[in-house]
Amino acid sequence: MPIFVEIYAENKFTRISAYFCPMETQRQKKISGVIQKDIVDILQRAAIDGGLTGILISVSKVNVTTDLSIAKVYLSIFPNKDAKELIKGIQSNQPLIKHELAQRTKHQLRRVPELLFYLDDSLDYIENIEKSLKREENPIENRELLEKRKKK
Repeated sequence: MPIFVEIYAENKFTRISAYFCPMETQRQKKISGVIQKDIVDILQRAAIDGGLTGILISVSKVNVTTDLSIAKVYLSIFPNKDAKELIKGIQSNQPLIKHELAQRTKHQLRRVPELLFYLDDSLDYIENIEKSLKREENPIENRELLEKRKKK
């Protein structure tokens, strides 16, 4: 069953059908690894050439659809204060990144998948949980502190 993904490109929305499978095949895992390794190199080189100092950009995860047409790239950016602006800049340069990726993987992949960049906020989520647990009012010990648990 196809799942439709809407992509905003060139001032219009494009609807692409893609097949998402709960279990990744070996081919998907290999392609994800190749894309992840090369995108890290591309972004690090672009950051150095662009003069970005004090910002760490890492590719935390790459998911490839079963038909290998779309790759979701999850980026973790530290410090997180300029993360949204950085993601917008990366998304606007997506064709250049895709071209550079195609040059690097031309002997491994026939077609480079469409790259969709997302901000991975799992580190912030973990940090918020740790802050909550370090407070005097621990929500695990006192469940009344959790808003969702309160009876209305």
